[in-house]
Amino acid sequence: MSLRMERAVAGEERAATLLERQGFSVLGAQAVIDHPVQIDDRVVLIALRADYLAERDGLRYVVEVKTGSLAPRIETSATRRQMLEYRIAFDVDGVLLVDAESGVVHEVTFPTLEQFGGARGGGSGWRVFAIAIAGVAVAVVVVLARST
Repeated sequence: MSLRMERAVAGEERAATLLERQGFSVLGAQAVIDHPVQIDDRVVLIALRADYLAERDGLRYVVEVKTGSLAPRIETSATRRQMLEYRIAFDVDGVLLVDAESGVVHEVTFPTLEQFGGARGGGSGWRVFAIAIAGVAVAVVVVLARST
C-alpha cells in the first residue's frame, strides 16, 4: 500500500472518532450509490462512494474525509465539486468535510439560487452564473464516468 493510501485510510479511521465526539452517529462507511445523470436522451448511472453517512439531531449528512495540505480545503476545486456532487446525489440534509489531520469537522453548504438572488438583489446575472456552474458540474460527472 502506498504512503498516500495509508495516510488516507488512517485519516478515515480518525474521522469516525471525530464525528462521534461531536455528537454524530455514523450510519455507514464507504456508502455506495448509483446516481443517475441524464445526457441528451440517455441516462447514465454514476457510481459514487462516500466515506461516511452520519446523523445528528435528526439530520443526515454525507461525509468526505480528506488528508494533506490541499485536499481538505474548500478552495480546492476537486474537493468542492465532489462535495457538491455528493450533496445532490446522496439527497441528504448536509455535507461534512473532515480534515482528518487537523481533527476538524466542517459543515459545507451551497447556497441556492434563491439565496444568491436574495443576497444580490435578484439579478438575472446570478441565475446565468448558477446555471453555468451546474453545467460545469454535469460535465465533470460525464468526464469522470468516461474515465472509469
